[in-house]
Amino acid sequence: MPTSPVPIHPPHCVIGVIGGGQLGRMLALAARRMGVRTAIWTGGLEAPAVEVADEVIDLPFDDPQALEHFRQVATVATVEFENIPHETLRAVAAHVPLHPSPHAISICQNREREKNFLLSHGIPCTWFRVVSNAEELAAALAELKGPGVLKTADFGYDGHGQVKLEGHENAAEIWKNFGAPRGVLEAWVPFEREISVMVARGADGRCVCYDPAENRHRSHILDVSIVPARIPAEVAERATAIATRVAEALDYRGIMGVEFFLKADGSLIVNEMAPRPHNSGHHTLDACETSQFEQQLRMVLGLPAGSTRLHTPVAMLNLLGDLWPEETTPPDWTPLFEDGRAFLHLYGKRHARGRRKMGHANLLGPDVEDALARAETLKARWLKDAGR
Repeated sequence: MPTSPVPIHPPHCVIGVIGGGQLGRMLALAARRMGVRTAIWTGGLEAPAVEVADEVIDLPFDDPQALEHFRQVATVATVEFENIPHETLRAVAAHVPLHPSPHAISICQNREREKNFLLSHGIPCTWFRVVSNAEELAAALAELKGPGVLKTADFGYDGHGQVKLEGHENAAEIWKNFGAPRGVLEAWVPFEREISVMVARGADGRCVCYDPAENRHRSHILDVSIVPARIPAEVAERATAIATRVAEALDYRGIMGVEFFLKADGSLIVNEMAPRPHNSGHHTLDACETSQFEQQLRMVLGLPAGSTRLHTPVAMLNLLGDLWPEETTPPDWTPLFEDGRAFLHLYGKRHARGRRKMGHANLLGPDVEDALARAETLKARWLKDAGR
């Protein structure tokens, strides 16, 4: 795989981004501010990033011409989501430095590989078994003897590809309706809080971490992130130490999100890893000295890490499609702008459908309770206006 012996300085490079969603959009905006050109390969999907990219390759990820074009224009490459064919990642990395590596992305894009990676490196994770048919599922349920979650091995996100089980279900019926050739049965984890750590690792192997975020979900989709997380300092230190171990074990380069369950006894269990900027890191755009998107650019380009210091407590509110009164009619943003310390980030998506991520708002405050209360007030008003 090609390597860069010296930093690639911004005026002389084009960063190729595989994926054109909102993360790619915010990465391209950060790149533009730094004077770095971007080439976005959309995969042929609706792509919010195209409005701000310098060049767009609007073709599927398995298109040979798109691959060749991308490799010609990109000086260095990264990804904005992990569900990209491994063959495409390897083909890109054979000609262009790709950070994170295809190996790191392949582990994070597949729950079986992810869980085995955590287990093999002694990183705390929940009990699990890999199953590929009804008989193996029945045996795993009998071994578990309690509630669990059956998840697809590949391509799961925001609760998709997951089935909650109590342990007494008919395995044959569950497997018949599962719709995937391979799954991972995980023990159900009773937890007190969900937290995440954004960790960035550079070309020199040095890691920097942002303060842990406390995450609350609605219907498996992130609703609010509260930073700093309302956890003891000792727990925060352990979480950042584990996130650093994950990045080092993957020989990672770039920024990644490591999600945890915090149990009542104070123990931490790694739930998932995201090899890219992460929804729970969006607060960094307004509340930290360096945003997660600028940090990703710094890591990928071989530049020094920026400060991860949180300068103001913050609540990040996801703006989901159910806040929109109509598919193409956004909420009344007036109350947000009247707040004075709230910052709106919209992703340029024209149609609000279901729980689609349309944008987010960062509310800064003297403490997290104040910021969270204002975020909840805004959300309640918009839901009421939308008739929900």
